[in-house]
Amino acid sequence: MQLLRAPRTTRAAVAVLTAVLGLLLAAPAGADEAPPTGSVLTMEVSGAITAVTEDRISDAIDEAETSGANALLIQLDTPGGQLETTRNIVQAMLLADVPVIVHVAPAGARAGAAGTFITYAAHVAVMNSGTTIGAATPVDMEGGEVTDKILQDSVSYAEALAEERGRDTDFIVDAVVDGRAERATVAHELGAVDLLAGSQEELLAAVDGQEVTLESGETVTLATADATVVEIEQTWMRTLLGAIATPDIAFLLITIGTLAVIYELANPGVGLGGAIGGVMLILAFYSLSVLPTTIAGVALLALGLALLVGELFVPGVGVMAGGGAIALLAAGLLLFDGTTGLGVSWIVLLPTVLLAAGAAVGLGVMLARQRGRPSSTGAEALEGATAEVRRVGERRLQVWLDGSLWEATCPSGAELKPGDTVTVVGREGLRLFVEPQDEPKEQPWTSTR
Repeated sequence: MQLLRAPRTTRAAVAVLTAVLGLLLAAPAGADEAPPTGSVLTMEVSGAITAVTEDRISDAIDEAETSGANALLIQLDTPGGQLETTRNIVQAMLLADVPVIVHVAPAGARAGAAGTFITYAAHVAVMNSGTTIGAATPVDMEGGEVTDKILQDSVSYAEALAEERGRDTDFIVDAVVDGRAERATVAHELGAVDLLAGSQEELLAAVDGQEVTLESGETVTLATADATVVEIEQTWMRTLLGAIATPDIAFLLITIGTLAVIYELANPGVGLGGAIGGVMLILAFYSLSVLPTTIAGVALLALGLALLVGELFVPGVGVMAGGGAIALLAAGLLLFDGTTGLGVSWIVLLPTVLLAAGAAVGLGVMLARQRGRPSSTGAEALEGATAEVRRVGERRLQVWLDGSLWEATCPSGAELKPGDTVTVVGREGLRLFVEPQDEPKEQPWTSTR
């Protein structure tokens, strides 16, 4: 019987990739050293609000509570994000047993959509004078308008949040219903935020001595002017996952990962392409799961990738690859919710689509040529091949050929020992007929081919 065994390089590659993926998914996220008691912890939140952001803010609140910090300062710059994730962040801030300060900064930053709710949820809301806030109208998974039921739910949620923190209700309701957005000075005049501050030092000096009430009912006086400021360092795992959870990287991962799998389908038995492609696809699916994607975009992406795979089975014409390229281009434009400001950049989208289509056509043609060649798996292909004797027994002979262990017979009866080199002179089913390389290659038997 033929025993198949993967090459050592393939097994090693698969093992390394599996180990790396395991580290990404299971690495701890704790800080190396606890900050001193009475300090002010700071962190920066930029880009789309995703599940990674939620984990970071929740962990930061826990660390601030555990370490006895005077406050947690979040520097915010976001176009928005997923509503459910935002509500989880807001809930964590409302229940925090430590004062949470949100600073929309630096100049040019914005607290858009989800950022509006996060800013309103802070015990102290501060904006840089060159920033904006608002445009918090919810949208559905396809980027369109939501039903009145969902809109009214968001309005009620906004009103409750404004009343909880004593901030202007009209502005956040208008931001939800009409997509209203205002610059920092107007937001301050309206009472949507508490202070204007350009720098972190200015902010900490301005809020020093201010009283805030925690969820527990305890009133705390902020002591921030002379407090030690400790920046919460993001772990390498969170940094990597945060980098992966971007539209450009997600699109690249899923496209190139699919190409790697296509290459494996066109060249079965290698294994490395399939292993790399599998890891890239897993990371891509993680990225898409934490980004605000649309149903239409995901459907177009699946269609485009399926058409590229289909090019392997209908090669040479290029129709499948062309259709896949068009679907991928449309997917790149529609995959992410446009109201959050997220999207695949043209500098990534066009080259990736062209590369994917070209690679699919090339692999399809290569596979078609391989199909047109004479069979390379029959007896003719094995005759004359060199094998190595691995086991010799009274009634058993096994040889190693092309990465597989074969049962064999030596018709001449020559004495063989492990390590000898033999030549294949015929085959019958899954049994090879071999002779030592210096022996004549007669064939006194009938070979079934």
